[in-house]
Amino acid sequence: MKRSIRFIIIGFFQIIILSVISGADLRVATYNLKNYLIMDRIVDGRWRPAYPKPESEKTIIRQVIKRTSADILLLQEIGSLALLEELRDDLALEGLDYCYIKLMKASDLDRSLGVLSKYYPKNVILHDDLTFKYFNSQEFVKRGMLEISFSLENNQVLQLFGVHLKSRYTDNKNDPGSMIRRELEARACRNRLIERTLDQGLKNYLVAGDFNDNPISASRRRFYQKGDIKIGSLVPATDSRGESWTYSYKKESNYETIDGFIASPVILERIQAGEGRIMDLPEALNGSDHRLVYIDIGKSVKADFQ
Repeated sequence: MKRSIRFIIIGFFQIIILSVISGADLRVATYNLKNYLIMDRIVDGRWRPAYPKPESEKTIIRQVIKRTSADILLLQEIGSLALLEELRDDLALEGLDYCYIKLMKASDLDRSLGVLSKYYPKNVILHDDLTFKYFNSQEFVKRGMLEISFSLENNQVLQLFGVHLKSRYTDNKNDPGSMIRRELEARACRNRLIERTLDQGLKNYLVAGDFNDNPISASRRRFYQKGDIKIGSLVPATDSRGESWTYSYKKESNYETIDGFIASPVILERIQAGEGRIMDLPEALNGSDHRLVYIDIGKSVKADFQ
């Protein structure tokens, strides 16, 4: 009960504070938490069935998030609303408060999309109905696409689209590395994004998340352009050493750039220095095999609390 009262009080004062913020930059981040869920796993050399993400890994996850202190944090591989609430509550106890949370469940019942925000959104749409033809069957985009919108100055709207495209694991011998399926998922998400933005004359948008493919792959390119329609551009991001990789596969000593942002032309002009940053705490890879990526958007964004 005391914790609930605390959050109500915090939320009340956040609404007051955030509704009068002006002239500040908006920090948006994306982070794959690596199996923040209940699953069979090996912990300290022992097989653990139906076991949560180890506390040591959760601690590092929170350190990364706190160091970034993003205003809006898009998440991948969160298991349930209860676990998202746990993460939000633990962050609050350590001094970082998020007044709004949302989990999106799609056809992947284990790994979901989520968002933590210091602002209350104007609108949230869970696009769990995205389908495509895959060989001889009709399939759903495995994690769907989470759309969350916030009020901008001058009665404009910022639209964020969170994605987590199909991994490279496959049991289909006709689609090594799931390249075909991932590109088809990207097409379905891209087409819906156009319907929700450009078709309605809206130009302030971002696509963010884990694309599970490199920046010049067919799946990523689907978000850059469709025919003569310019959709967005990759937002380059680097860490403190100038390195751009966001994912590490230790087994093969492999480092890849598969997470990040694609920005509309209008939003790209508002991103500080035209690029993002990668949080590279030395211990970060002990919490997740992905690194958090963030951008700072210039000029103020004010929450819509009506």
